[in-house]
Amino acid sequence: MHTMDHSYTSMPEPLQCTGSMDSRELRFSRAMIFAVEEINNSSYLLPGVTLGYQVHDSCNSVPMAVKVAFQLANGLDPMFDTGEQCSGSATVTAIIGESASTPTISMLRIIGPLGIPQVSHSSTCACLSDKKQYPTFFRTIPSDQFQAAALAHLIRHFGWTWIGAVRSDSDYGNNGMAAFLQAAQEEGICVEYSEAFSLTNPLSRVQRVADVIRSSTAWVVVAFVSSWDMRILLREMDRLPSPPRQWIGSESWVTEPDMLRFGLCAGAIGFGIKRSVIPGLRDFLLDLSPQKVSNSPMLTEFWEGAFGCRLGKGVGVEEKVCDGSEDIQQLQVPYTDTSQLRVTNMVYKAVYAIAHAIHSIVCEERENSTVNCDKNLHVKQTQVLERLRRVNFSRNGYQVSFDANGDPVATYELVNWQRRESGKMKFVTVGRYDASLAPDQRLDIEKEITWVKNSTQVPVSVCSESCPPGTRKAIRKGKPVCCYDCIQCGEGEISNNTDSSDCLICPEEYWPNAERDRCILKPVEFLSFHEVLGIILTACSVGGACLAIATATIFYRHRTSAIVRANNSELSFLLLFSLTLCFLCSLTFIGRPSEWSCMLRHTAFGITFVLCISCVLGKTIVVLMAFRATLPGSNVMKWFGPPQQRLTVVSFTFVQALICTLWLVLSPPFPIKNLTTYKEKIILECDVGSAIGFWAVLGYIGLLALLCFVLAFLARKLPDNFNEAKFITFSMLIFCAVWITFIPAYVSSPGKFTVAVEIFAIITSSFWLFFLLFVPKCFIILFRPEKNTKKHLMEKTSNDIRY
Repeated sequence: MHTMDHSYTSMPEPLQCTGSMDSRELRFSRAMIFAVEEINNSSYLLPGVTLGYQVHDSCNSVPMAVKVAFQLANGLDPMFDTGEQCSGSATVTAIIGESASTPTISMLRIIGPLGIPQVSHSSTCACLSDKKQYPTFFRTIPSDQFQAAALAHLIRHFGWTWIGAVRSDSDYGNNGMAAFLQAAQEEGICVEYSEAFSLTNPLSRVQRVADVIRSSTAWVVVAFVSSWDMRILLREMDRLPSPPRQWIGSESWVTEPDMLRFGLCAGAIGFGIKRSVIPGLRDFLLDLSPQKVSNSPMLTEFWEGAFGCRLGKGVGVEEKVCDGSEDIQQLQVPYTDTSQLRVTNMVYKAVYAIAHAIHSIVCEERENSTVNCDKNLHVKQTQVLERLRRVNFSRNGYQVSFDANGDPVATYELVNWQRRESGKMKFVTVGRYDASLAPDQRLDIEKEITWVKNSTQVPVSVCSESCPPGTRKAIRKGKPVCCYDCIQCGEGEISNNTDSSDCLICPEEYWPNAERDRCILKPVEFLSFHEVLGIILTACSVGGACLAIATATIFYRHRTSAIVRANNSELSFLLLFSLTLCFLCSLTFIGRPSEWSCMLRHTAFGITFVLCISCVLGKTIVVLMAFRATLPGSNVMKWFGPPQQRLTVVSFTFVQALICTLWLVLSPPFPIKNLTTYKEKIILECDVGSAIGFWAVLGYIGLLALLCFVLAFLARKLPDNFNEAKFITFSMLIFCAVWITFIPAYVSSPGKFTVAVEIFAIITSSFWLFFLLFVPKCFIILFRPEKNTKKHLMEKTSNDIRY
């Protein structure tokens, strides 16, 4: 490599182009000349006015582009003659170019302050849309800002969220990739790596980028790279075996025919400038003869390079001299390839945009539709700049206009690299992208895409698999947002979408299904007549009531017998009636709670049990009074005869009825939906309303039971045959034990089992009272009738008294 000596003691060497000529760039310049000649021959655009031009080769070099900018700004070089004498200054009116963004930026730093408009056909850097820095810049190719958004849209469309990115280390690559990364972030796309390189970097740098691509986990690679840089990278990728990658290309290389030779990019997709047709251009490009070529240094260089011969006399003995047999029609180079006129059409449109701007200055249309142009009018660059902002015309079916940033409407073709049956690759347009449409209508896939490995299935490129409904994403610590674990939604939560970031809490009366992707109504639970527990308790309740009624029937049929008369038949019948009600009141606790059932169940239970205990208490007092009356001089039974016994029962029951009435009036029980005991179901139950009222009812029952127990205990040693005190004592003892045990069981039992515990306590205590007080008597009546006589009872009593 030649190193320049910058000692500043001598004149620097003249700048010269190195390397071979880019025939694609030559085609662009020839397309400009074709458009100029077409305009000069036009009868409607600038009639009578001849446009001149200069063509300079910047060699894709910033120093050379700067040199050309100075020459054009100063007007030092004469214009090439186009066949007629051109009048006016040699200073240019407008500039078309450059192809690359970095040389364009360098030129604009020089010509921009002078007000010289520059229209580029291929500089796509989004930075050039900044009118504060580049007020004189226009372009006929869309800005990379639109291409970056289109690429992000494309990637998101196919569900790729984990990608790699490589870019040219230039204004084109750096600014384009910056715009893409911002758009990708907005689309929720994560980038595993972002590497930059350029043609001038050491080979080790390119090798490192290739190694990163090979070792990455991202299947999709976005390459915002110039065609020159991409060739270097793909050569390096070809050098060693590389895993298949789905390439997403920028327009700079994805529609470059020369790139099709890289088979590892088969299936690549990317956005390119719309392919177009320019009538007459191919004939113009191929209309070259050795004589015409020899008049242009650029064409001469191209001709000699393409055919490997020298025009004129050879300077060396071994050099071949062009003999005129060279046929450009048979030449297969980018210059002659007009099958993909994409950027070439941008050159064509740029020339016409400038021509229309000049036309609006020097020409005016008269009433008879004739156009009169003043070819001697001096056109200022600032005038052309101003008119360029307002151009709006159509050429060959393509609209040309500029927005406030000097950019055209962004429309692209989606290009796919597909293999022919012969194995060669070809460009296939599979879709369109129009930035002027609504976001959801911009991308239109028209044909089937062939992906990497010649597959028709869309490849998958994600850091983590999608989280199904019922789960949420949990970002892995220190990783991008696209790398996450799928965590099942918590209790009471659902997610009904794929890749949910958060789970939703179900409404109060709903609960997640097993998959936790839908809220369903919680099942309603209450003690039902149809379930096993409800059936058992109902059977026990009805069975107990039937036994009590059957016993009452037996007692009634034997009401004149000694044992029935000796045990206070009136209180016995009342006790059996109250026991029947006690058994049946438990039925009010079963079934769906309602306002009436909630009020009835507790009041009915409280009143019937007090009636029952009052009867037992009355029988206990009768036993005590009866044996007190056997003592000499005792007259106590007249104070506790049948009227007093009835009054005692009614009085005790009235007190409970009064408590229940106050309870129902002030704060009655009511049905509620218990949502706290079980999260997954609703318990229908009765709220007691007033806890004081509830415990007052139970407390009063307990007080009477305790009083009955104490009196029965005092009478336990009285004569057996007349004495029920032992049975009453034992029954009250069990009754109290049942209800004392009931309290903690009632408080701790969940849901419908709370009701079941209360029913169990009612039935159990009722059965014990029934069995202890009536079963022995029924046994004697039915199976020991010989003991059911007054004589037997009196004899037993006499023996007990003597003893």
